[in-house]
Amino acid sequence: MLDSILGSFLDSVLGSFIVRAGLAGMAVALAAAPIGCFVVWRRMAYFGDATAHAAILGVAASLAFNQSIFAGTVVLSLLMAYLVSTLSWRGYSMDTLLGVLAHSALASGLVAVSFIPGVRVDLNAYLFGDILAVSPADVVIMWAGAMLVAALVSWRWSALLLVTLNAELAYASGIDPKREQLVLTLSLAIVVAVAIKVVGALLITALLIIPAAAARPMSRTPERMALFAVLVGVLSILSGLGVSYLLDTPTGPTIVCVAALLFAGTNLLSRLSIRVV
Repeated sequence: MLDSILGSFLDSVLGSFIVRAGLAGMAVALAAAPIGCFVVWRRMAYFGDATAHAAILGVAASLAFNQSIFAGTVVLSLLMAYLVSTLSWRGYSMDTLLGVLAHSALASGLVAVSFIPGVRVDLNAYLFGDILAVSPADVVIMWAGAMLVAALVSWRWSALLLVTLNAELAYASGIDPKREQLVLTLSLAIVVAVAIKVVGALLITALLIIPAAAARPMSRTPERMALFAVLVGVLSILSGLGVSYLLDTPTGPTIVCVAALLFAGTNLLSRLSIRVV
């Protein structure tokens, strides 16, 4: 009874596909922006890429065991992040390690999907996103994940900043860098699981990095950079949806293109203001 009432309520509120797409995109922007700031500050772009690529393997595992796609992508993204963190302490070159793991996970996921009997999967939807196909339940899950990420980052913000600036100083202050890395890893895995339906595994890293990079030249404090990154992300999502609808272009790539234009714009404005001064 309660499920039917909740379902009817969600259908009435989220009946329009464009409303669902906009709300889903805003959830992704809220989750990705603060994590993207730390990815930019720590130069972890390839780490985000490896975690996103592992999500495809998570999709295959979810389909094979008939489980939630969200749960599968979170678990596999966390396993990838844990594997990278573990091996990085054993002398492996980080860029080589991430390159091997990222592409191996992506290829394994694509191959694994082909072996699942009786399941037809549109891989393009998971590689490049399909925001226009999100359901009311997807929107609820995305917002729940986004709020969880926002809560985690808000709770550990000061500690994460200190570890990012100086790990030794953080350790001397009683903050365990490995614990904060675990918090960041968990948050990144949730972001990947939330964003894969919107922009796909191949474009998640772009939505993590580009809004944060666009916010950087316009911000004087880390807090302002995170807030401005959220605004850039939301503007990219909504504008990308509009442009995609008008021009009939792929929605996920269009969103990333708009974000790239905003990045170019903020950097141009920053350079012009410096020259004026």
